[in-house]
Amino acid sequence: MPTEIAPDVYDITVKTTPDARYRVYLFDGETPTLVDTGFQDTVDTIADALAGLGVVPERVILTHGDPDHIGGLDGLAQRYDLDVWVPEGVETDAAVDHRYGHGDSVGPFRAVHVPGHTPTHHALVDEDRSVAVLGDAVFGSDARGLPAGYFVLPTAFFSADVAAADEHLDRLLDYEFEIGLVYHGSNVTEGASEKLAAFVDFAGKPS
Repeated sequence: MPTEIAPDVYDITVKTTPDARYRVYLFDGETPTLVDTGFQDTVDTIADALAGLGVVPERVILTHGDPDHIGGLDGLAQRYDLDVWVPEGVETDAAVDHRYGHGDSVGPFRAVHVPGHTPTHHALVDEDRSVAVLGDAVFGSDARGLPAGYFVLPTAFFSADVAAADEHLDRLLDYEFEIGLVYHGSNVTEGASEKLAAFVDFAGKPS
């Protein structure tokens, strides 16, 4: 079942395993928008969730090109005739309507290039709603066995360049948002930008 995290912002979990949870996000409103598309085999799961909400999406935005984020793109785009936004450099066989890069406006979002997890990874910040989709730039702290409510970096195993992932987080400090949405671990729903700033500041201090 979808979970409403903020007014008209929904977490749609598409798959769970013993040690992981995979989801997409829906921003309802004037132009209902999906952020990421799950796996190729979870298109029906997303469609069922949307039908339960009574929402027909019109736009989809990808944060990056990992299979759990891009796998369902072609199926969902064809099912709903979506306006497709994909970061520059992400390869896909699906039809793409728009490419975007760092600093671009994408609907209600500002795109922030935070490479490291992948070279083309972007976060999407909606300051009007005070919500940021952080993608896999960070995980929820409980994904690494810590108390929920904070952010941690993905491990090197999940990052193309963990040093770059750490280095580029400070690009997000130009924005204020109460809620930080992640794809692995629990979302941070209070004081997210301040908690991210504290994490970045601490990580940057010499030992």
